[in-house]
Amino acid sequence: MVWSLVGLLLMLQLYSFASRRNVVRGDIQLHVSRHPLVRELEQVEEENIQVPPPKKKKSQHAAKRRRKRSATLIDEFLDENSQIRHVFFPDMKSAVDPVKGVENSSHHYHPGKIWLDTEGNPIQAHGGGMLYDERSNTYYWYGEYKDGPTYRAHKRGAARVDVIGVGCYSSKDLWTWKNQGIVLAAEQTNETHDLHKSNVLERPKVVFNEKTGKYVMWMHIDDANYTKASVGIAISDYPTGPFEYLHSQRPHGFDSRDMTIFKDDDGVVYLIYSSQDNSELHIGPLTSDYLDVQPDMRRILIGQHREAPALFKYQGTYYMITSGCTGWAPNEALAHAAESIMGPWETMGNPCIGGNKMFRLATFFAQSTFVVPLPGIPGSYIFMADRWNPAELRNSRYIWLPLIVGGPPDRPLDYNFGFPPWPRVSIYWHKKWRLPSSWKVSK
Repeated sequence: MVWSLVGLLLMLQLYSFASRRNVVRGDIQLHVSRHPLVRELEQVEEENIQVPPPKKKKSQHAAKRRRKRSATLIDEFLDENSQIRHVFFPDMKSAVDPVKGVENSSHHYHPGKIWLDTEGNPIQAHGGGMLYDERSNTYYWYGEYKDGPTYRAHKRGAARVDVIGVGCYSSKDLWTWKNQGIVLAAEQTNETHDLHKSNVLERPKVVFNEKTGKYVMWMHIDDANYTKASVGIAISDYPTGPFEYLHSQRPHGFDSRDMTIFKDDDGVVYLIYSSQDNSELHIGPLTSDYLDVQPDMRRILIGQHREAPALFKYQGTYYMITSGCTGWAPNEALAHAAESIMGPWETMGNPCIGGNKMFRLATFFAQSTFVVPLPGIPGSYIFMADRWNPAELRNSRYIWLPLIVGGPPDRPLDYNFGFPPWPRVSIYWHKKWRLPSSWKVSK
């Protein structure tokens, strides 16, 4: 009788859990179906890119040196002499100019094409982040200004461009971007300075502190050999700078490489960074002035070797997109979710939809950098990513795609007992897409 009672209670528990799961799924699907934008964006596009046949060998001796394996799309992507390079990096003839042209004036994003600012120059804001400034109802896009020659510091070093600074662009509609110039400039002469041009400045992110009235920038600071592994902090009275560089540090005493910051609804800002030689992520709150870390820190995704974190929040749940650690080579993105930003975090799987299998496994040949909420369209975001071009970093491209939270997950969580049935995070591939004409920056 006791065991029967235990079995009955267990069945009731499982039934209750399943019922809640179905209700949540039903609510999510109903909620999503009310937004025409979502239905439009879910009509993803496919890609059929063929790997070109190998070039003919010039001699019988060379013909014997055959490749051990056939070339893949990723091989072609990384090969600056590939016959299909124009597919990944279209030239200036197809550049997207929001100021000129009938087609471009319709606010269509073209992922992978050159994107021009209001002055007709390619936007330079790589590894960037977005700040919506409520005081001016303006978006500010900050990123690495890489308009310089690409080289290697030494034979086995990574491709790099001398530090120029952090570029800033402003927009009222997330489409037409005005160049606000270099808001944090490199140091040209003092070789001991963190911002000396021979060093590394990556992934700048900016938040506004309502208490101090300061705009605070956090960024990855490193040396040419990536051994410094620190974060840098700068402040300004204005979103367009100039920013005053304060110092760098190793947060919580650990190495820090790819990083981002996330501002929660209560005004608390969190630092998230790859650490322990990129084998895990660390997360912890900043001090109230946003200029330092608090002692509290959690290690997450231990042993999973993830980088390029991009966080966002929807209906009380925290979500994060990360990249694998494969240098400049693209890899598979993963989505993660948590009820508390400090964890535990669960991995939900690959969020990419559309293109083709290789596009999905390579995150559309790009790497995550930021997720922008779209006020007025609940559950909808813009996924910001970089399509890196290690042969010419100034010619790296931006991959902006719609990200939707909604619908049931396409696979169970790794360990889902005790965790809620989080909705799926989906990033949809489009060669061309736009926000609805009715969408406006909130005032």
